[in-house]
Amino acid sequence: MPNSTPKPNSRRLVRALLAALSLAAACAGCGQASPRKLHGEGTVGLYTSLPIFWPEAGGVADLLATDREAHWALAVLQERGEVVPLDTLANREGVLDLPGDALLVLAQPRPLSPDENVALDRWVRGGGRLLLFVDPLLTAHSDFALGDPRRPQDVALLSPILAHWGLELLFDETALPGEHETGWDGTGIPVNLAGHFRLIPGDARCALAAKAIVAECRLEKGRIVALADAAVLETGESRNVRSRAAALRKLLDHAQNGAATPEKR
Repeated sequence: MPNSTPKPNSRRLVRALLAALSLAAACAGCGQASPRKLHGEGTVGLYTSLPIFWPEAGGVADLLATDREAHWALAVLQERGEVVPLDTLANREGVLDLPGDALLVLAQPRPLSPDENVALDRWVRGGGRLLLFVDPLLTAHSDFALGDPRRPQDVALLSPILAHWGLELLFDETALPGEHETGWDGTGIPVNLAGHFRLIPGDARCALAAKAIVAECRLEKGRIVALADAAVLETGESRNVRSRAAALRKLLDHAQNGAATPEKR
């Protein structure tokens, strides 16, 4: 599968900072109670350009600052098990280095390399469970200017793997900005300039819901839940955070436990 080229030096930057991030995470947890687990001890892989596991930072000193408030979504993910930040989806052997029964959250990631596409596809087929946030026009605030490699991925560039699974991400360029909720399975999901999916021929069995903003797919033994927006992961007032957390938990539930198996197209 052809693909886009990742931003230069982005992975080297992440690798260089992971040691500092691990130290910061360890220090931040000192003296705090362990997060509650809703589904037992597990592993949650996190691959994202969003400031969820670590904040936006101009350097290591910013990353190690102890006065920064943790992202609310991290605590929700920790309810499912140990959160493992990933800087690649393919190790030297070309394998996604997560247990087969883990949950993987891809939240507006950088473009994937061909090796990462193959490793991700193979991992899901083997029984992996994937929650994917793929936003065609990110609305979250960033401290960094457009073009700065430290800025989150503004436009999702995952067309090759989506097409392989039978999904096309579309965006209505006439849409007006403004956050609102779209209903899905009894929960309101906050969206803002969301995209939508279209079913195309592919390897997965997929069904669309919530005005085609949500796609649920089965791929051999694995499961994929994809959301064509990432506004649910933004920060805000405590009232809004509570509703975002409820929506995220619902998405995680579907990724882990599934809904009705989509019919073969």
